[in-house]
Amino acid sequence: MRAALRFLAGAVAGLLIVLLLGAAPAQAAGYRYWSFWRWSDGGWVYQQQGPAVHVPADGEVEGWRFAVSPDGGQQAARPGPAGDFAALCTGTPAEAGRKRVAVVLDFGGPADAPAHETPPEPRTACAVVPTRASSAEVLATVAPPLRYDGNGLLCAIAGYPRTGCGEQLGGAARPTGTASPSAGAGPADATGASAAGASPGAAGPVLGVGAGLALVLAVAAGARWQSRRRR
Repeated sequence: MRAALRFLAGAVAGLLIVLLLGAAPAQAAGYRYWSFWRWSDGGWVYQQQGPAVHVPADGEVEGWRFAVSPDGGQQAARPGPAGDFAALCTGTPAEAGRKRVAVVLDFGGPADAPAHETPPEPRTACAVVPTRASSAEVLATVAPPLRYDGNGLLCAIAGYPRTGCGEQLGGAARPTGTASPSAGAGPADATGASAAGASPGAAGPVLGVGAGLALVLAVAAGARWQSRRRR
């Protein structure tokens, strides 16, 4: 009887371990893409409008970051360099009927790069464009060639990367310098389009854990009853 109880205790412990391991949340999928940002109040803020829609004002600073980011959107990696308009556009005089928009390009690190590609060093530029120019037109002025896919997703800036476009990778850890977590979105958000929501599996196996614990308690109660009956 004691041997049977020891066996039952081991089985219960093993079941608990399996249930707890199964309760661990799945790692979020990562996407490799360019995210779009604007400089505001001393920091980078995720741009809610796509570059083809947003029309920056004179004196704005826009940032682009290429990285592998989980879920994309506001969870994407921010550009590393700061967006000081006065410093970025120094030496570029204002022109009547035109506007100046500073641009920061962060090509990411080796961990973000596609296979067999080396990310360029970060760069900045000061675009002088017509007052009604969109962010896409600003970017095309300072960082050609741009590459888009058939759905209008921005795939490459200044020719980087040569191939690929917002491809989904396996589970991805958050890169250094990412924004604070918020509502997730897919890589289509790089152009301001509405995209997917939270990662699949976020709810976790809560029901399975509860049912498993109930089973463990039932088995333990049954064993205790059997033990008392045979005494």
